[in-house]
Amino acid sequence: MSGIISTGPIAFVEALQTMPTPILDFDALAQAISGRTVLCIGDIMLDEFVYGEVSRISPEAPAPVIAAQRSEIHVGGAGNVARNVASLGARCIFVGLVGEDDAGKRLKAAIDDQAGIESVLVCDPSRPTTRKVRFVSEHFSTHMLRADWEQALPASDDVETKLIDAILPQIARADIVLLSDYAKGVLTARVIRHTIDAARKLGKRVIVDPKSLNWAIYRGATLLTPNRREFSEATRSRAETVQSIVEASEDVMRLADCDAILVTQGEHGMTLVPRQGGAVHVPAFPVKVRDVSGAGDTVAAALAVSLAAGADWDTALRVANAAAAVAVGKQGTASVSAAELRRKILPHATLAAEEKIVLDPAALDAQLAEWRRQGQRVGFTNGCFDILHPGHVKVLTAARAACDRLIVGLNSDASVRRLKGADRPVQDERARAEVLAALEAVDLVVIFAEDTPIDLITRIKPGVLVKGGDYTREQVVGHEVVEAAGGTVVLVDILQGFSTTALVHRARGGDK
Repeated sequence: MSGIISTGPIAFVEALQTMPTPILDFDALAQAISGRTVLCIGDIMLDEFVYGEVSRISPEAPAPVIAAQRSEIHVGGAGNVARNVASLGARCIFVGLVGEDDAGKRLKAAIDDQAGIESVLVCDPSRPTTRKVRFVSEHFSTHMLRADWEQALPASDDVETKLIDAILPQIARADIVLLSDYAKGVLTARVIRHTIDAARKLGKRVIVDPKSLNWAIYRGATLLTPNRREFSEATRSRAETVQSIVEASEDVMRLADCDAILVTQGEHGMTLVPRQGGAVHVPAFPVKVRDVSGAGDTVAAALAVSLAAGADWDTALRVANAAAAVAVGKQGTASVSAAELRRKILPHATLAAEEKIVLDPAALDAQLAEWRRQGQRVGFTNGCFDILHPGHVKVLTAARAACDRLIVGLNSDASVRRLKGADRPVQDERARAEVLAALEAVDLVVIFAEDTPIDLITRIKPGVLVKGGDYTREQVVGHEVVEAAGGTVVLVDILQGFSTTALVHRARGGDK
């Protein structure tokens, strides 16, 4: 947040309180993530998917017959969390439990083949390795049947001790600890207690994806990430609105002594309730859902790597929300790569420049309506951008980081001449628009003919209005319109030593 001054409230969708607009520089975050290590502990399982076509009913019984065509094996359960941690660019140390059987050997080989994961697997000969086989209709993309091999009993005292002995030396090596509880026996109350206490002693944050309804056993964790059903059952609340989630969370946070609770709600988005500051709700991305298997794993992993990299709560929430959208668009317990996450957060980065230049007001209105239907936060900044330089790039990057979609208002050639003189602009409006539109931070470019963008701002009513720090809030054109609608003004410190006027002067033979 260095160099950013934010004034005015932000109208988050269903937000109960306002909070400062975060800066999300995805490339910088991804680079920070690449140097972090997550210690993931939990119930690993072997996920098998058998895909085929169903065209007849068995003559032996009234059951469909699937003509198996292909099969896939994935590391599932908490192992899928580890896979997502690694695919998002961080390093993962994984501690789990397997049986002394063929499934255990296959699972160990599978996780050892995953780049970026170091596994420490404790073997319990008394139990089978958890294994789930799903039969999926390829044509309808629906699960027809699931067969489970498992023993959902707490680990024995002896195995508990082996797990604790395996976990404790790894905590010092990690930047953050993630407990993924699938209630298959690894995360007993004793294992959880030893892990959280040791992590807190070393100043390491702990994220818990809980399964037990008794959240007191997670006391001292930093963040709990239940889904709506788990939250409702654990808190004995209906959890139907953001307000009800906030009210129930406040009591639970005191009981569990945690810093925040994140409640995932599928197509209804996510609600984050921190102990300090206001609650925030973000809507789910509009996506075609193919399979929700493992979406919670992806959320937990995205939160872990983001927080480990130094992100604040709101940034971690936005990253997790985008990662979940990628995951549910895939089939099976899928992992999400950093590149896929980047495309989801910056969807217009892959568009051709001309596709991001809007000349028709009706097209602008249609795009705004679609973004608002999706619950996206629209940002706006403006300028002549005659010769694009690093100072411009800094403002545009910060502007895009403060919103979900960024519109840049561009002065027309005629208005630039009136503002800058008869010898400007150096480049015509189409050339300037194409250069701006080529930047991944920019989602739309709109050319306006007036001297100020007040009419355009009134039409757009952005949630975030961004200008360089050489302005004061009162000098920013449109600040009254934006703030009256519940938006905010963000001032970005300018990069000293860069000026279009100075560059033009030098290029034309002026003093250097």
